[in-house]
Amino acid sequence: MRSLAHAPTVPAAVPATLTEAEIWANLGNYAEQARGAFAANTERALRSDIARFTDWCGQQARLAMPASPDTVGAFVDAMAASKAPATVRRYVASIASFHRAAEVANPCASQAVKLALRRMHNNKGRAQQQASGLNEGAVRKLLDGRGSRLLDLRNRALLVVAYVTLCRRGELVALQFADLTVEPDGFGTLLICRSKTDQEGRGAVVPIPVDAMRYLTRWIEAAGIQDGALFRAVRHHGSAIGGALDPGAVARIFKAMATAAKLPTDKAGKALRISGHSTRIGAAQDMLRYKETLAAIMASGRWKSPEMVGRYVKEQEARDSAANRIAAAREPF
Repeated sequence: MRSLAHAPTVPAAVPATLTEAEIWANLGNYAEQARGAFAANTERALRSDIARFTDWCGQQARLAMPASPDTVGAFVDAMAASKAPATVRRYVASIASFHRAAEVANPCASQAVKLALRRMHNNKGRAQQQASGLNEGAVRKLLDGRGSRLLDLRNRALLVVAYVTLCRRGELVALQFADLTVEPDGFGTLLICRSKTDQEGRGAVVPIPVDAMRYLTRWIEAAGIQDGALFRAVRHHGSAIGGALDPGAVARIFKAMATAAKLPTDKAGKALRISGHSTRIGAAQDMLRYKETLAAIMASGRWKSPEMVGRYVKEQEARDSAANRIAAAREPF
C-alpha cells in the first residue's frame, strides 16, 4: 500500500490514536485482504486518486495520513478550480477509503469537507459533462464506410456489437471468441462473464441480432479468429492481428470513425464528445424513443440504478414530454 499510494511517511509527532507503524500495518493488511476484491479500474482509480492527494499534500507541506478535515477541505477547494465536480467527489471517496483502510478517523465525514463540497456545487453545479450518444442514425452513418481493410472490418464490428449489446468499453475488450454462440438462423449471443455491476462473475447473456452478426462474422473470418480475444489490435498497416484491444482504444476508434463519416456537430456547433460509452448512451436513448420501459432499458444495459439511465435519456425525455407533444399538435406561435 505504501507504493500504491505514494503517501508520505507519518511523523512520530502526529496526534493520532495509532502509531505510524500501526497505520502502515493496517494499510498493508488491507491491501492483502482486498487483493482481487475490486475491479481493476476501481483499483487504478484509487491508486491515482491517492497519489494525487498525497502529492498535493507534499507540495503544501500538509499531512496526508492521517489527514485533518481542514487539509481535505483545502484539497477540495484546490481541485474544484480545475476538475469536474464528479471527479472531486471521487477523490473524496478515495481519501475516505484510504483512511478507513488505515483504521484512523475519516476526515471526509467532517463538516469542513461537507462545506467545501457544497461550495464547489454552488459554484459549478452537480451536472456532469456527458459524452454524446451514438444513436441509430449515427451508427448507420459510421457503418456506411466503404473500406474493406481488416481495420475497417474490425471497427465496424466493434461499433455495431457495442451498440446492440450496450457493452461498456471494458466489457467489449474482455469478450472472448468462446463467449460467442451463433444459431443456424444467424442470430448470436455473447456471454459477458464479468462487468462493473457483476464483480462476482455471475455472467449475463446479450443478443447479437442477425444484421449485427453479419458485421461480426466478416471480421472474425477475415482475421482468422478461432480463440482468444474477440476484438484485437490490427498492426503493420492492417496486415497483422495483435492482442486484445486496450479499453482506451474503443473511444479512439469511435472518434476516428465519426471524423471519417463527417458526423455533424451538436446544436452549438461543437464537435460531439465521443467516448467509449457513446454507443451505450445512444442505444439507451433509442430504446426510450422506441417506447421501451425504464425497467427494460436498465435490464438491457445491466444497470442496477435508474440514476445513470436518467442522465443518458434526459434529452430524449424532453423531446417526448407532454409540452413538446402539445407544441407539435397546436398551431405555431
